[in-house]
Amino acid sequence: MDAYTDFAQVYDELMDDTPYEEWCAFLIDLFRKYGVDDISREKGKQEGEMDGNLSQERNSVLDLGCGTGTLTELLARKGYDMIGVDNAQEMLQIAMEKRERSGLDILYLLQDMREFELYGTVGAVISVCDSLNYLLEEDDILQTFRLVNNYLYPQGIFIFDFNTVYKYAVVIGDATIAENREDCSFIWENYYHEEQEINEYDLTVFVAAGGNAQDVVFRRFQEVHYQRGYRLEQMRELLARAGLDFVEALDADTHGTVTDESERVYVVARKGAETTANQRVE
Repeated sequence: MDAYTDFAQVYDELMDDTPYEEWCAFLIDLFRKYGVDDISREKGKQEGEMDGNLSQERNSVLDLGCGTGTLTELLARKGYDMIGVDNAQEMLQIAMEKRERSGLDILYLLQDMREFELYGTVGAVISVCDSLNYLLEEDDILQTFRLVNNYLYPQGIFIFDFNTVYKYAVVIGDATIAENREDCSFIWENYYHEEQEINEYDLTVFVAAGGNAQDVVFRRFQEVHYQRGYRLEQMRELLARAGLDFVEALDADTHGTVTDESERVYVVARKGAETTANQRVE
């Protein structure tokens, strides 16, 4: 069953405790740290450190796996030229409805991240909220990384996160999570497949569909999602094979050193010095 079809309609409601504002601030700090920002460029000019490579596209950001566009909109409000890519039509439709209400100039593209195409290069690419975990084969990760490298402007950066094998195998594997709300409830059943290091989670969602206060009618639907856990060393190797230079990795919860018990990891990489923009991706 396809992921994010019916679930797209309740995704934002069930994700209302996601710290998007904190994620946005964290990403902007990294943009400034690594030169994808007006402030960092002006400082660099004063110190004679920046080479000017990001003079045109420093504020252009691609959000891979943008979903319903919540983070994309936040970054657009901060002045970044945003492009959102997602392969779930229902999720992207909600993102476009948000854009219509906000009036923000965001380009949304219905594309698979393994095959995405842009008209030019960007200063940064982000992919957060475990989007890459939906790629179940290393070859798929590698192809995505190669495309990212292809579309990054010289000295551009790539920031992504991923859930670790430890999280799926130890923390949530084979656990059942349920939540009951007034208008929407869900049951989330996890099944960890150790040999493939893949977490299957079966979602059953109940959504209020009418009726009076005493006799509410609920609609029930189900979706099955699969995510693969990865290790930092795997990601570093795949980045290198794709021509991207690893910069740093951070524990997503502490923003400190990655440990064996890190559940989610942020990685920052940079376009490889030996590659050129718009190179052909095989």
